[in-house]
Formats: sequence, C-alpha cells, structure tokens
Amino acid sequence: MTSGQEPNLWRASSREAIGAGALDRDLSVDLAVIGGGFTGCSAALEAARGGAAVALLEAREIGYGGSGRNVGLANAGLWLKPEEITAELGEDAGRALIARLAEAPTTVFGLIEREAIDCEARRAGTLHCAHAPAGMDDLRERLRQGLAAGAPLELLDAETARARTGSTAVHGALFDPRAGTVQPLAYCRGLARAAHDAGAAVFEDSPVTALTREGDTWLVSCNGRTVRAGALLMATNAYHLRLDGAPGPAYVPVHYGQFATVPMPEPLRDRILPGGEGCWDTALVMSSFRTDADGRLIIGGIGDLDGPGGAIHAGWARRKLRALFPEIGDLPFEHGWCGRIAMTSDHIPKIVEMGPRAYACFGYSGRGIGPGTVFGMAAAQALLREDASGLPMAPVKHHEECLTKLKGRYYEFGATLTHAVSARGA
Repeated sequence: MTSGQEPNLWRASSREAIGAGALDRDLSVDLAVIGGGFTGCSAALEAARGGAAVALLEAREIGYGGSGRNVGLANAGLWLKPEEITAELGEDAGRALIARLAEAPTTVFGLIEREAIDCEARRAGTLHCAHAPAGMDDLRERLRQGLAAGAPLELLDAETARARTGSTAVHGALFDPRAGTVQPLAYCRGLARAAHDAGAAVFEDSPVTALTREGDTWLVSCNGRTVRAGALLMATNAYHLRLDGAPGPAYVPVHYGQFATVPMPEPLRDRILPGGEGCWDTALVMSSFRTDADGRLIIGGIGDLDGPGGAIHAGWARRKLRALFPEIGDLPFEHGWCGRIAMTSDHIPKIVEMGPRAYACFGYSGRGIGPGTVFGMAAAQALLREDASGLPMAPVKHHEECLTKLKGRYYEFGATLTHAVSARGA
C-alpha cells in the first residue's frame, strides 16, 4: 500500500458524510440509541420518521465499527442453512426469521432509494462459489433447502460460474438474485444522515459510560451529560465499550481482513465480475471477492491484519488474488483493513431484553447489513409501541457465551495456519 494512504477503502471512497458533533447538553427523548452502525442508524431513522424524539450516541464516529469495515454484501438471510435455523429455533420461529430476512435486501435497497443514499448500491445478486469440486455438494444442499423455503436460487455449473466471475478457480456457484452490494460505510453514514434529516439528534465522539433507571425512565450518562429516555436500544455489537449498569453483548470476536487493488485496467473490468455480483466461497476458512464502482478488486478473508499473523494474511491475499485472477495477480494493493465480527455459538443473532423497554441487538455472525437493518428498524418500532410482536425473533432475558476470548484465538489461529499454507498452488 502507498505510504500515507487511508487503509480502509470505504473511508477513502465514501461520498456520504454526517459530521455530527459530540453530546454537549442534557436531553429528554423517547428513544436513546447507543451505537452508530447499521442497527443503531436504521433504528434512529425508523423512530425519527415515525415522529419520535431520538438521540443516537456513537462513541467514535458513525460506522467506526464493523459497519464501516464490512465486505458490503447485502445478503438475504443468515449464513446458516434454513434447516439449521429451524432446528435451533423451532419450526415456526425459524421459518418466521427466514421469511423476514429473505426480504432484508429489499428493505436495504428500498431505504437507499427512498433516502437517496449515495453508496454504490448495485442489486446484481451474489454468487456463493464452490472453491473446489467438493464444494458443489454444499451448494446443492443449500439450493434444496433454499428452494423449499421459497428462495429464488439458481445453481450454476462450472462453465457458467467461470463466465460470471472471470475466474477458472471457481467450480460452480449458487446465485441469489435478491442480494447485492453496497459501499457499507457510505450506506451507514447515509442512514445516519437521513435520521438527522428526519429529526433525530445524532452525536459522534459520545461514549456512554453508565445506564441507570429512575422510575420509568432510562438515564444515559455520556460526556458528563444525561440523556433521559423512555426506551433504550444498545446496538454496539462487536465494538461494545464497557459501561456501568448493563452487561455487554456476549459473542466470540472474529476478525475479517480485506485488501483492495488499485483500479483494474478498463479491458479487464469487462472480464472480471462483469455483472457486479458479490462473491464468497465454500471453503472452511471462507474468503470473499467483489469489485467496487471504480473497478478495484476487493478480496477478503478471516484474519486479524493488525495481529501477529498480519503478514501471513497479507501473503495469503496476494496468492489468492493470483489464483483467482492471474491477469491482475500482481496489481498493487492500495488499501488493507480489518474489522471484528460478533459471532454467536449458534450463528443466530440475538435480541436481549436488558430491562423495561430496553433491547440489545447483536451477533450477526458476518451478516450485518441486511439483518442489522431489519433488526434495528423492528426494535425501534417494538420499543416505541411497547409491542414485541413485530420483532423478527423473540427477545430473550439474557444470552451467555463461554470462553469467548479463547474461541476468538482459536479462530484466528486456524485462519493463520490455513492462510500460511493455502492458495500456494491453487
């Protein structure tokens, strides 16, 4: 990467901005939202458009966490297969969640259009690619279960998938036309900007330090000020900062790193992902690839680029790029960044009822754009109406995860070991 270059492509290329100041006064609102990612910003927008008084408090800047470090795939559903979801939640609850999240891309792209969010939105679908011939078995099973759940999926053979991706390293793919890609930080900032335009009070550099109850009111301490709120939504996910008066979300931290090349030469843009689909693969240690509006190729994989294995992950990315697209295998990487994913043990998001009229939503396990948007909007409605029937899944009183730090290290060790040896001859 060029010296002095902004590491995070999304920060360098975002055309949306919010420029909110820090909380500098006491407030009384209907809903206080802690966290300025997809969940928090969509909740603030939904509440403000409904006429509620809203305060959104972000400790750093809008989209600082996982939302601004995301791959940018707006998928329909979770990473799990439908039958795995129903096995975990039960038939009725599982099918309800599957149906709700099947519409998540429509919700996301509808908000983008309605609020004129400038975020490189492209609803060209996604390709779940077989990284090896054996990967087709997984895709056939996903096709069977997806079709049974009503998803309009299409299984592509190797020849078709290679034409769609421009890579001979792909052995087939599962196409989902419902999905698409966005510039994730610009999408998040656009939600915050739209929330502000709708009347929400949006604050950056405003870390919450304590939560207390006074009668039927939440008291939110921040920057030496107090926000009094009838309802509260904690939307901090994998970037939660400790505060007094409430437990943080329980999850396993998993890092995901990405590298973006300089823009590809024009002739290659017609051969590499010419349709603009976003892609990920069937490998145990998953990787992703997509392009942006300027023709950069963005490749990502599990791994902490800022940790001890950072050089190994970077070396893997170069080898993976050469294996997928030899014609741009030596194109310089212009950006490299990573973020944390909040992984739950069952890979299903959680809505925890923290107290009276208070929820925490978290644990999207790598599927933050669609589910985060849907959960945020639904949580705002449920809290303001005092009616949980519209939530995508039932809230629980608490959620615990054991050995989270140890499990996080295990994932990182596995990714580092895999990246040290993989793609060398692929």
